[in-house]
Amino acid sequence: MKFSYKVRSIQGNVLEGVMEANDQQSVVGKLREQKFIILDISEQKGAGGKMKLLKPKVKRKDLVIFSRQLSTLVNSGVPIVQSLSILHEQIESPPFKQVVGKIREDIESGITIADAMDRHPKVFTTLYVSMVRAGEVGGILDVILERLSDYMEAAAKLQGQIKSAMSYPVVIFFAMFGIVGFVLTAVVPKFSIMFSGFGKELPMPTRILVAASENAIKAIPFMIVGGIGGMFAFKAYKKTERGGLQIDAIMLKLPILGMILKKVSIAKFTRTFGTLIKSGVPILQALETVAKTAGNKVVEKAINEAKESIREGERIAEPLKKSGVFPPMVVQMISVGEETGNLDTMLSKIADFYDTEVDQAVEGLTAMIEPLIIVVLGVVVGGMVVALFLPMFEMGSMAGDV
Repeated sequence: MKFSYKVRSIQGNVLEGVMEANDQQSVVGKLREQKFIILDISEQKGAGGKMKLLKPKVKRKDLVIFSRQLSTLVNSGVPIVQSLSILHEQIESPPFKQVVGKIREDIESGITIADAMDRHPKVFTTLYVSMVRAGEVGGILDVILERLSDYMEAAAKLQGQIKSAMSYPVVIFFAMFGIVGFVLTAVVPKFSIMFSGFGKELPMPTRILVAASENAIKAIPFMIVGGIGGMFAFKAYKKTERGGLQIDAIMLKLPILGMILKKVSIAKFTRTFGTLIKSGVPILQALETVAKTAGNKVVEKAINEAKESIREGERIAEPLKKSGVFPPMVVQMISVGEETGNLDTMLSKIADFYDTEVDQAVEGLTAMIEPLIIVVLGVVVGGMVVALFLPMFEMGSMAGDV
């Protein structure tokens, strides 16, 4: 049998490969002999030993429920292995059930809960593992799991707000694109045949519409290929360090939307950072984790620069102020939190404030976009209809003159 594996070396490099063995335990043994930290192992199935292209994902909702239930069981004094066994029987999602089963087996073999979860990076994020590790060390795993559940629910709510704000204009845009495409490719050509016997030069708007229709029919294949190619090129460029930084910087400077994205980034940063600090994670480790989960390269760069300044002895507020990314109010509240020793409380208050700001900004954006889209749609479709019927109006006037 062939097994694909993903491991982390002592130097911190992530490696992937394929190994032939009689069973999975043999692969585990060989990899551990080489001092690798095992992240994932799966058997290759199907013809030619190819892996399945699509793997079911673990839903955030399942992870939140799992965290809350595990917190309750641990708080009740149930041993962790027994708690995982109970939850394993109750989980309905097959991929998540398999992951929990592997975690239970790894813990039984003697490794920590955090290390067992770290072997499944697609399910348990760096933030999740860092907090669980802090909970294990501090003996407050149940409290940490409860905080993780609250954090994930708040993050899901924030993400849902952004999606709801953007989904409406995107749907309307594609609907408008579809209507315009249908009119140009299906309706206008029929009118063009009728206009061919008009006996007089067509009005300028009609000529423009007819020319657009003829070019659209020819250009559709190129537009589809170009659109798909452009999408892949954009994604590839965004994955590069320079490209991701430039695109995220442009996104933050966009009118209205840029302001919302900046508020979302600040809310996410303060919520995550505050949760980690409150859970007992050291500041430098917390900043490293927050930077990886920032979701914006500009914010990530600012956090990493702040981390290096703090490593050299500076306070948190000063390097954040120098970055120019964080507003003065955020920097001042963080500074007060450092002075009073209530940094986690201040970060939580900042996150709550910016969550409210995002709510209001999203509502305002939705209220503004809706009439704007209706106006644009009306002008585009209405203009096309008028251009089609202008020659008929002229024919009517000519008949009246006769």
